[in-house]
Amino acid sequence: MYNLAIVGAGPGGYVAAERAGAKGLKVVLFEKKELGGVCLNEGCIPTKTLLYSAKVLDTAKGGSKYGIDVGEVAFDFSKMMKRKQKVVKKLIGGVGAKMKMHKVETVIGEAKILGKTEGGIKISANEKEYMAENVLICTGSEAFVPPIPGLGQPGDVVLTNREILELDKKPESLVIIGGGVIGMEFASFFNSLGTEVTVIEMLDEILTGMDKEMSAMLRQMYAKKGITFHLSSKVVKVNGNEVIFEKEGKEESIKGEKILVSVGRKPVVQGFGLENLGVELYRGGIKVDEKLRTNIPNVYAAGDVTGFSLLAHTASREGEVVVNNLVGRSDQMRYNAIPGVVYTNPEISGVGFTEEAAKEKGVAYKVVKLPMAYAGRFVAENEGGSGLCKVLVGDKYGEVLGVHMLGNPSSEIIYGACIAIEAEMTLKEMEEVVFPHPTVSEIFKESIFEFQH
Repeated sequence: MYNLAIVGAGPGGYVAAERAGAKGLKVVLFEKKELGGVCLNEGCIPTKTLLYSAKVLDTAKGGSKYGIDVGEVAFDFSKMMKRKQKVVKKLIGGVGAKMKMHKVETVIGEAKILGKTEGGIKISANEKEYMAENVLICTGSEAFVPPIPGLGQPGDVVLTNREILELDKKPESLVIIGGGVIGMEFASFFNSLGTEVTVIEMLDEILTGMDKEMSAMLRQMYAKKGITFHLSSKVVKVNGNEVIFEKEGKEESIKGEKILVSVGRKPVVQGFGLENLGVELYRGGIKVDEKLRTNIPNVYAAGDVTGFSLLAHTASREGEVVVNNLVGRSDQMRYNAIPGVVYTNPEISGVGFTEEAAKEKGVAYKVVKLPMAYAGRFVAENEGGSGLCKVLVGDKYGEVLGVHMLGNPSSEIIYGACIAIEAEMTLKEMEEVVFPHPTVSEIFKESIFEFQH
């Protein structure tokens, strides 16, 4: 009998398994493919590995701005892809080593939940049955392919994030349906390689959910780099490699060697026996409370399968909440300080309220915006680069409500704002924090200072 059985070894599942094993629970972790789930194998890690290669290429091309002449710059697409696979393989091995370290039994094979019995919850995999007191479902999500005529299923021309990571050569042209995070990261990567990129977005701005001003600034930067954007445009049909869309009441079309569909993801709730538990669903995902409990006792769900916050770091924290409660530490999930990052070049990072969200919810706030160039380190390392830091604070108490940054390396410094929001720090408390100099992170401190003057 296991204390905890986990179905799915993505960032929610393997982190929960590691934490549970470290706390002395007897754990079994099921994964039908590779440890790490979508994030490690066909999402976060491989895309960031490729984006770093693109960033190195961009840096080499712009070396003369820093007094470095590298001559003619070239890239090897196959080497980029091989390095991506090497990084993924190394990290899969690292996850496996962590599972062994904390005595987690790992089962590679399709798990099927058979149902609850008097003795616990029964699961089968590889023709063997397992019993557990508690089950944590972390089956993640998969790319959503909308029912657009002619789009069909992913193949040679139409791709999702999975297939595009397996290309053996750079496409000369790429049409991206959807200007969200996945779409923009691939747009950034292929734009750096010289691919002719077109982004078609149904809404009036790219990167829904991020600060709208930052999103617009990034779009304008990439428009100058050669990416074509069609906003407020609805794709109505696909003919081979031609995408037909409606824009301002008129029908237009664009052709691409490859077509990337990145209009969102949907929770995986079928294929592993969920129906045998009677778990309640909500908006396509598993319904949970603040402790990640489902409507069935001893059954929990974390990560993308809940359909709420489809981010790897959200999944990991949710997994921790489940384990903490299982071992007697009262814990609950909060979503007020979940950071979002778009790993384009430059990056966008944000946490907490955007101005749009604050207005929608009637939250009274004050805002300060400073160019990233107010940080000396940013100027030193981003020749000719521009960016913005925006900080929102509560109008009444002066607590930090939201922080949004456009500029490198915002992804590495946004955690400071996460801590400030989580701890409900005020302007006065933030002013008393010492930031290292020179760092780009000082832009946060400079912005806080501006509220007082």
